[in-house]
Amino acid sequence: MKRSLAIAIAIAVAAFLAGGAAVTVPHKMGWGQIALVASAIAFGAVAAALAARLAAEERSRREVEAARRQLVASVSHDLRTPLASLRLLVESIDDGVVTGETRDRYLGEVRTHVAALSALIDDLFELSRIEAGEISWTMSQVELRELVGDTVAAMRAPAAARGVALAADLPAEQVIARANAEKLQRVLFNLIQNAIRHTPADGSVTVRARAAAGGVEVEVADNGAGIPDADDEQVFDAFYRGDDARSGDGAGLGLAISRAIVEAHGGRIWLERATPGTRVRFTLQAS
Repeated sequence: MKRSLAIAIAIAVAAFLAGGAAVTVPHKMGWGQIALVASAIAFGAVAAALAARLAAEERSRREVEAARRQLVASVSHDLRTPLASLRLLVESIDDGVVTGETRDRYLGEVRTHVAALSALIDDLFELSRIEAGEISWTMSQVELRELVGDTVAAMRAPAAARGVALAADLPAEQVIARANAEKLQRVLFNLIQNAIRHTPADGSVTVRARAAAGGVEVEVADNGAGIPDADDEQVFDAFYRGDDARSGDGAGLGLAISRAIVEAHGGRIWLERATPGTRVRFTLQAS
């Protein structure tokens, strides 16, 4: 009896160490010993599952920490550059090194940097509030043809200044979504600005809206350099700038804020493959 119990305990320990792996049960074991082995196997399986869960949580923690460090590094970079310029400009003005028209020009550059810093901070706060679910928007019926038309009209001047043709391609019938008009227009502004910024002179940007299955779909398409396939998953991340062809002005928050707003509306935003150029599409619930 003692020998059988010792064997059962040994098998149970082996099963536990194996994480519940299959084991061979010797003949002539009593039901009590078999129950002990089965319990140990079950416990081993639970232990293995717990270890896997802890490992997954550790990987998630490391990913979050890496993302936090990247965010801090990106924010530091985007703050450091204008702050360094501001310091030099203010010191030059304060020391009397510059006077007259040069002083006025330096003051104008100070205002530009302050406005850029203010916009960056506002964007960071808005993104953090949306991602935290701190949303108190009023939803209503929004006629997208009118909203898209107004937004495109407002962006034609900056597009023309870069030599880019901006147009709206809209259907004859109404396209109505349930949304917050102000936030939705923010998404359109972000996407159109991004498209204009990365479209060469003599290029074009087209904004479309249409009814889709179960909702509405909006597209902003350009014929610029495009985005590499490898960057598809990163393009909507905060501070993403991509390669040299897509980098440049801006802190890289426009697409991240656009995604947060669209998802807060219960929609989805993604890149649609295009050659040449880039197509950004998003969906909203129909009203």
